[in-house]
Amino acid sequence: MAFIGQRASAEDICSCADPGNLPFSNQKLEGFENKIAQLVADTLKLPLSYYWFAHQRGLVRNTLKLGKCNVIIGVPSNWGQVLTTKPYYRTSYVMVYKKDRGLSIQSLNDPVLKTLKIGVLINSPPHQLLAERGIIENVVGYSPFFDPIFHPEESPGKVVEDVMNAKIDVGLVWGPVAGFYIKKRNFPLVMIPLTSDNPRFPVTFDISMAVRKGDQELKKKLDQVIDLKHVEIQHILEEYGVPVLQKTVSVGKEIKTTQVSDGSLPLKND
Repeated sequence: MAFIGQRASAEDICSCADPGNLPFSNQKLEGFENKIAQLVADTLKLPLSYYWFAHQRGLVRNTLKLGKCNVIIGVPSNWGQVLTTKPYYRTSYVMVYKKDRGLSIQSLNDPVLKTLKIGVLINSPPHQLLAERGIIENVVGYSPFFDPIFHPEESPGKVVEDVMNAKIDVGLVWGPVAGFYIKKRNFPLVMIPLTSDNPRFPVTFDISMAVRKGDQELKKKLDQVIDLKHVEIQHILEEYGVPVLQKTVSVGKEIKTTQVSDGSLPLKND
């Protein structure tokens, strides 16, 4: 049972959650981060409460740093603003296009992209990578910020929906968003994980939970839940269509993800 509102007590799991940002979370508790938060609380045998704050600007300074809540369920694993747990999944930006278009694009290096209408979040890593390749004039920019109450037509899934409705030819979007909308609509889209050869603009990320810097005790508990409930967490991600990538390994050592800069991930900048 989740309490809706500010923290019930200091002895609970209080999720800093976005009130209207599916597939991640909403106030109806319909997102996969809502499901994972409940799994964490149940495993630790603690009450779950929520502090609602849109994950668009000032997330950490207005939530964790003020003690309004004590965990953010999904952030980049090497995000310097917070203390992060071990990763519990790995995902990426993706390219989506309709199967019936007869396209076979596998990367941003395909020259055909210069002839197609491409939708992308403004200033996201894929947007920057397109500009590096001189792909500018045929790009349609979408705002990474939206208001689901006053402007319900704006959503993180609008790029995907515009591909489905043939308003654009190709969409470059955050993988969990694309996977959710494709599964929700059961629409025949091709979804290709992106890769980047420019460390300034990474497109693949490990995702962790986050607590305030210094809160080693809660971090340790969350790490234990991630280990103990790995299978259940993966099932939740699968239910929501989240594209989960395997970790890259080279010469027996894991290649670490590139440092994340503010704005690299949609809805998680501070």
